Amino acid sequence: MSETREVPLHAVAHARAGDKGNRSNISLIPYDAALYPLLAAQVTEARVLALFAHRGATRCTRYDLPELQAFNFVIDDVLEGGVNGSLNLDGHGKTQSFRLLSLTVTIPA
Repeated sequence: MSETREVPLHAVAHARAGDKGNRSNISLIPYDAALYPLLAAQVTEARVLALFAHRGATRCTRYDLPELQAFNFVIDDVLEGGVNGSLNLDGHGKTQSFRLLSLTVTIPA
């Protein structure tokens, strides 16, 4: 049996966030393409939706981009009204990529 360890996503991937209205769009790209299948199995729509539930997220759709070894997550109703409708300090949701990168995954040791 091979050894594994639990790490935050930021240790093995980077992310970038954007917005459209009350919807956040977060890309997730592993530093090592060999980790793409592991991330695909662990960073699910359900886990990401649960991570953003406290912000009112109602749906998460993951788009797999295997040719790029990347993912794109579209999270609905997460920006508390969006740029024009929220008094939130981060109306564009740019810092939401950091929240995603705090999620933990299990990788080979």
